[in-house]
This record gives sequence, structure tokens and C-alpha cells, in this order.
Amino acid sequence: MKSKLNFMEQIPLPSPIHYELILQLLERQTMLAVNDNPDLRHQVNQLIITLRKAAVQQKRLEEICEFSSVTVDHRWSINHHNASKVVAPD
Repeated sequence: MKSKLNFMEQIPLPSPIHYELILQLLERQTMLAVNDNPDLRHQVNQLIITLRKAAVQQKRLEEICEFSSVTVDHRWSINHHNASKVVAPD
């Protein structure tokens, strides 16, 4: 039985810059804003850790796709236009 991935043209994934933008905001601005509150600081730190893990996990997925000759389509928004269709929210 063939994998469904063999039939896909591209796999849409967030552009890596999205992770970087959110991480910079959290590290540079949010963390400063919650600096005096240890509980909030801990929660923001956990969010940063989670986002870093997500970015690494996406990178692994991209490497697997490359190895499997599956193209990754980095999307900049959910309103991405393809040559034959428009992706719209449900």
C-alpha cells in the first residue's frame, strides 16, 4: 500500500520566519513585561521552549520530506494562492 504522501504535490507548512518572529516577540518584549512576576515569567518561558521544540520538529519533518522527495511549500499566510486553487479557512 502506498503512502498518501506519494500523491501529494506539496506539503504546506508555516514559513520558519513565523517561529522566529513569535520567539523574538516573546523573548524581547513579553519576557520583559512579565519580569517582575515569577509565575508569568515561568509560563512565558515554557511557551518559548514549546515553540523552539515545534520549530525543531518542523525542521525534522522538512528533512524527512526532502529525503522522501516530497516538496515543502512554506506558507506566509492561510490565504496562500496556488496556481489552480485558493486555500480558504473552513
